[in-house]
Amino acid sequence: MSVVNHAQLTALGRALRVLGEHGDALSAEMPDAKLHEVKADLKRALDLLEETVTKAAPTTRCPEHPTGPVDEDAPDLCLLCETRRRIARRSKVNDSFNDSFPQGRAAASDEAAERTKSRYGVRGDRPQPQQRWLPEMWTGQAWQLCGTPRRDKQEAEMYLSAQRRGPRPSMAYRLVHEFTDYEVLRIWGTPVKIDIEPMGNL
Repeated sequence: MSVVNHAQLTALGRALRVLGEHGDALSAEMPDAKLHEVKADLKRALDLLEETVTKAAPTTRCPEHPTGPVDEDAPDLCLLCETRRRIARRSKVNDSFNDSFPQGRAAASDEAAERTKSRYGVRGDRPQPQQRWLPEMWTGQAWQLCGTPRRDKQEAEMYLSAQRRGPRPSMAYRLVHEFTDYEVLRIWGTPVKIDIEPMGNL
């Protein structure tokens, strides 16, 4: 936060009051000389503001990163904090999955730390299965991805709700669960096949 001294505040207040007086006296019969005077006073007020403001305007609503990169989907518009939240949610999903399905058996106390190398690798070396929720919209011809795949189901549903309330919503949306296979979880609206020919292909 920039600290404004008393002299700056006094000068800025005086310049703004002068502009207010110009606004009250503005009329269609005002001569050009008076308009040039208004222009000079306006420039003086802008110069005073330029000297007073020392930091860039905030781009996000985040108190930690007010001028950080922007993510339009984040509640505070902060890409850095939203990335941190997404990583935490992804870690939570993966941890709960690993707790439910432990990988392999526990190593015995007398088992050698160095395992025999396998052509395909041991199960613990392979990447963990990831699950995602894919937001899709009906284009009139086919289902099409309409947003970034989310790791969190509730976040994906909130995104689709926002799309449905948008200025130009599609006729139908659906949420697809991607894991080892695809499974349609929910469909909003009624997908209708639209003929691409203008006269109905007649």
